[in-house]
Amino acid sequence: MDFTLPADLREMQTHIRHFAIHDVEARAHEIEETNRVPPELIRQAAELGLFGLSIPEEYGGVGLGMLGRCAVYEALGQGHMGFGGMVSAHASIGTSGLVKLGTPEQKQKYLPRMASGECIAGFAITEPSSGSDAANIRTRAEKRGDTYILNGTKHYISNAPIAGLLTVIAITAPEKGSKGMSAFLVEPSMPGVSVGKIDEKMGQKGALSAEVIFDNAEVPAENLLGPLDLGYREALGILTNGRVGIAARSTGAMQRLLDLSVAHAQGREQFGQPISSFQAVQFMLAEMEVDIQTSRVLWQKVAWMVDQGQDVRRMASVAKYHATEALSRVADKAVQVAGGVGYMKDAPFERFYRDQRLLRIYEGTSEIQKLIIAGDLLRAR
Repeated sequence: MDFTLPADLREMQTHIRHFAIHDVEARAHEIEETNRVPPELIRQAAELGLFGLSIPEEYGGVGLGMLGRCAVYEALGQGHMGFGGMVSAHASIGTSGLVKLGTPEQKQKYLPRMASGECIAGFAITEPSSGSDAANIRTRAEKRGDTYILNGTKHYISNAPIAGLLTVIAITAPEKGSKGMSAFLVEPSMPGVSVGKIDEKMGQKGALSAEVIFDNAEVPAENLLGPLDLGYREALGILTNGRVGIAARSTGAMQRLLDLSVAHAQGREQFGQPISSFQAVQFMLAEMEVDIQTSRVLWQKVAWMVDQGQDVRRMASVAKYHATEALSRVADKAVQVAGGVGYMKDAPFERFYRDQRLLRIYEGTSEIQKLIIAGDLLRAR
């Protein structure tokens, strides 16, 4: 086994890490105060290819495999998590369905603008009645001539306030149960589609989300994505790869917190010596490093499995569950090592502590990941 990333990926990872730590972090206070990502950062992200990570080169993207994308996500995770959330929601679940299931016409229409950052994408499945229970969605799509009429409400939809395209999951055949779901490419400007007010969240400022309401929304039949009634499993398959990306971003955030903690511990003196000399602090740093290394090995393995065409349903959940839970532990220890300054908004510890909490909830809670893992284990016996 060779765990060394190819030279081109290492170089790209270095560039993205520098961008995340220096350029994005330099605007962190502005993002926190305005709840907006500055247009300059979006332009820089587009120039770096961040919006086209999963999009084939023929459509203007970078065309990275899962290993490459996750290497970038880990680097991106070292900067402002709201900014990273906005980019990854677009580059992973926002685009993966279209790349995998789209017709040549659909890809030509949307992917070039998505790769350039002109058209930000999102994925809409969560509803007021169906968060973890995604099979219970109620949004309906009824075909009338050459148009599908959508009715229902999605909520907490990442990127909805700035999106030019949403992949929307709706019921097209209620009698088929979970097998009667279909996916649609929906532009928020289409008749009958409206986006609600921006959600006010505890953290992840700049990663905007909102309700999306469909009131007799008119979606052209040609915007059906993939086969009619593609089913629950295929629809959720779009989320599976996204979970690997979250594991990688979590690993990047942990690495940043450890780096900050080590620097603080070496520079902060108490009782006439740096606190890094105290065994209690050393133990916390060591535990953080263990969580980082195990999380990194997990996302690398699962990303490799994806690129090999293997079924990663169980392992993607393993990677997301472990990394997001580990990040919570690392964030807590980082605040403890920093002491009083770790609780202050002027330092990044407090922001990372708030921002990381969402990762154990979206794209499948930790409890749902455990159910997926256990269910797959029991089916395999």
